[in-house]
Amino acid sequence: MKIAYFDCFSGAAGDMLAGAMLDAGLDFDFLKSQLATLNLPEKNLELKSSQTKRAGLLALRFIPVIKEEHHHRHLEDIKKIINNSKITDKAKQTAIAIFERLAQAEAAVHGKDPNDIHFHEVGAIDSIVDIVSAAIGFDALGIEKVYCSPLAVGGGTVKSAHGTLPVPAPATAELLKGVPTVGGPIDKELLTPTGAAILTTVVESFGPLPQMKIEATGCGAGTLDSEQIPNVVRLFIGRTDEQSQASADSVCLLETNIDDINPEIIAAATDKLLAEGALDVWTTPIIMKHSRPAITLSVICGVAEIGKIEQIIFEAGLTFGIRRQIMQRSKLAREFVGVSTKFGELKIKVGKWAGKIVNVKPEFADCARAAQKHKTSVKEVLEAAMLAYRQK
Repeated sequence: MKIAYFDCFSGAAGDMLAGAMLDAGLDFDFLKSQLATLNLPEKNLELKSSQTKRAGLLALRFIPVIKEEHHHRHLEDIKKIINNSKITDKAKQTAIAIFERLAQAEAAVHGKDPNDIHFHEVGAIDSIVDIVSAAIGFDALGIEKVYCSPLAVGGGTVKSAHGTLPVPAPATAELLKGVPTVGGPIDKELLTPTGAAILTTVVESFGPLPQMKIEATGCGAGTLDSEQIPNVVRLFIGRTDEQSQASADSVCLLETNIDDINPEIIAAATDKLLAEGALDVWTTPIIMKHSRPAITLSVICGVAEIGKIEQIIFEAGLTFGIRRQIMQRSKLAREFVGVSTKFGELKIKVGKWAGKIVNVKPEFADCARAAQKHKTSVKEVLEAAMLAYRQK
């Protein structure tokens, strides 16, 4: 599978993402010919690309030059422009999905229906070009899945059509719900609404660089030229290891050390964490400062569930602070099959690696219930389930 990974340590904008794809192999003349089919009414659009440096790092800038613009667009106007173009159906679907997500974020911020949103900035021609260019790039480069680092948003304030706003801007913040982010590393807007909309629409998961054989790299430059940090997005394109066909995703490990809580409260919190979507919860005995016996509470959860899981821990009064680690996880492709036994129908979990069955295990909860119902040992039910599976 061909995959892409965006390293957004210095934020992201639409032109930076397009620039990174051009630097990684997207043909500029092909991109221009595809964008020409949008038939945008503005006559003063010129597309440029050029090599530049950001804090000494060589990168490519993608530059839509607009001398004049008089058109104000709503979501339906933009969808019509995209649908009437001659870009591929897949690129159309991606571009429209990005704009719909952006409209929903703007609508949430302003308390309006997405179709009533008047795009002050993201409906401008340069944003249309950036978003459609990204959609064309993903399709033309044959990208099947997109991954991304946690997103640096910057800090301070930014001027917009709605006045001076804090960073991240309200629409950007709305788009970032459930996405791992980090402030800084400088007090400038580093993540734009357009960049956030593109990434949060197409990215499979956010976390470290996934296991891949790198075939191409690209570096897309932003408009900010700072000596403090290179304002670039790095792009890695490659293929998953043929011997590692397990699906991959990102999870978060949350941990805290506890030395002053009744164990019964910890047990109750553990039950609630599991009930509310934690993937796993465990405790480890430790010795803290002043030789105090204590435990480390560890919780694995999905990246989108971080806020909810942390809220449960804090509201239980377990700690004043929680450590976070975003981790890449590989999983066997899995399926469940049913088998008939003298103890009833039972489920078997089957794990596959590169299409080959490498692990088979009866669902313990099913077997435990059957054992209780038939007043026998769980071991006997487990053996009966495996025997039925082998015979099947």
